[in-house]
Amino acid sequence: MIKIMKSKKDQKRACSEQRRRVLVAISGGVDSSVTAALLKKQGFDVSGVFMRLNNFSKKSEQDARRVAKKFNISFFVWDFQKEFKKKVIDYFIDEYQCGHTPNPCVECNKFIKFGILLEKSKKMGFDYLATGHYCRLKPEFPITNNQFPTKSQTSKNQIKRQLLKAKDEQKDQSYFLWQLNQKQLAHVLFPIGDYKKEEIRKMAQKMKLPVFDKRDSQEVCFIKNVNTHEFLFSLIHTNKGIIKTVDGERIGEHEGLAYYTIGQRKGIKISGSNAFYVVAKDYKKNILIVSENEKDLLKKEIIVDRVKWVSDPFIGKCQVKIRSTAKPVIAKITKIQETRYKIVFKTPQRAIASGQSAVFYSGNKLLGGGIIM
Repeated sequence: MIKIMKSKKDQKRACSEQRRRVLVAISGGVDSSVTAALLKKQGFDVSGVFMRLNNFSKKSEQDARRVAKKFNISFFVWDFQKEFKKKVIDYFIDEYQCGHTPNPCVECNKFIKFGILLEKSKKMGFDYLATGHYCRLKPEFPITNNQFPTKSQTSKNQIKRQLLKAKDEQKDQSYFLWQLNQKQLAHVLFPIGDYKKEEIRKMAQKMKLPVFDKRDSQEVCFIKNVNTHEFLFSLIHTNKGIIKTVDGERIGEHEGLAYYTIGQRKGIKISGSNAFYVVAKDYKKNILIVSENEKDLLKKEIIVDRVKWVSDPFIGKCQVKIRSTAKPVIAKITKIQETRYKIVFKTPQRAIASGQSAVFYSGNKLLGGGIIM
């Protein structure tokens, strides 16, 4: 809440700052709904927006409308289906076609939520875009007005902001936000990052929100009623090929390299055994390489490209996550080229897949990240 200032001038300024306009991306789920509630309770001028990204999101759109009506706030529906297909779905398919294991949420955050959505919100006169991401955003030095920058500071981009892990480490989503920069973060709010998921559920239930018991989405949002393999099978042209062990022994036939990912164990059709792991893919020879020894999945170092930093560039020791569900591990970062870095892990890491994001942390602070080559 706003602190009471000594002078009437300061009180008036603080009051006007408190009423800044915030657009909340309401997905129809509990997290974004509580986000809107928290900001309205704090006195912000809140509006809601639903992003229409596919043709099977009608139920979510209806839920988002119900939430906006509950809070009596303005509500928009913006259609980004064309942009979403180009930047997220097509990227997802193309990456698999090239033999990589992509992360569509990272691209969606970069190009859709904090790309075209953020830019459109600013053009509409909103000071901030708020989302239901589980992460925290703090300034790197104390400022007045409840830790939010003034409009003049925001417009001049004077304040560096730290992107931190959420209080609820099980729900933390900072991994997916490593491509955000200071210019974007100056206009973003993450209100639920200081809460545990169960606290958000309880708040939603107490406020009698119509979505308080709605289940969290667990799958890729644009894949409906089929698994990833089935989705790709209908869109990607691949050729069948042979399966070999790391020793070069031919032991079976694969359905197409695009359908396999490093570390995969299920779905490998080898007669008489299910104990093989995918350890590599040779695209030049169309060979799937497998091993019965899980140690063959371990790597001591990797190269990452397209590296970006949330604030200042960093080299040296930090913690690195090689997938969203992995625990951060100690590693050393060294620069090779402008956006290419070498990562050497203190201990070898299992099943590192090209195309995934390697994300760098210093404690709870997100430093940046890159794409694993």
